[in-house]
Amino acid sequence: MDNHKELSDFLPGGADFKAMAGSPVEAGVALASEADLVTALKTVYDPEIPVDIFELGLIYEYDIDQDGSVEVKMSLTAPGCPVAGEMPKMVAEAIASVKGFGEVTVELVWDPPWTKERMTEEAKFALDMW
Repeated sequence: MDNHKELSDFLPGGADFKAMAGSPVEAGVALASEADLVTALKTVYDPEIPVDIFELGLIYEYDIDQDGSVEVKMSLTAPGCPVAGEMPKMVAEAIASVKGFGEVTVELVWDPPWTKERMTEEAKFALDMW
C-alpha cells in the first residue's frame, strides 16, 4: 500500500484544480484585449505578498480565444500557500469582471515549480529579492 501523498492530494479537485467564472460574451460587445487581461491579472495579490501575481511571475501562460473566453495556467510561490484553494477563483473572477471577456478557466499547476527568477525586476526590487 502506497501512502505517499503530494500536496495536490489535499487541494480541492486534486492535481487538476481549476476555477471557472464568467459567461459568453454577448453579441455586439467588443472583445477585450491582452492588455486588458494583464491589467485584470495585476489586480490580484497574494494576501501575504505586496506584489501582484503577474509581477510575481505566477502566471505561466494564458490564451484568449476568438470568442472572448480565456484560459490561464498559474502557480503559487509555494505549494503550502494558504490561499492555494482560493487564488485560482480570485483570478478567474478578476478576469471575468472585465467587459469583453467571456468564460474564464484558471488552472493551478505545479510544474515547473515557481522560482524567484520568474519575477519581474519591479517585483524583485519591491521585495528586495535580488
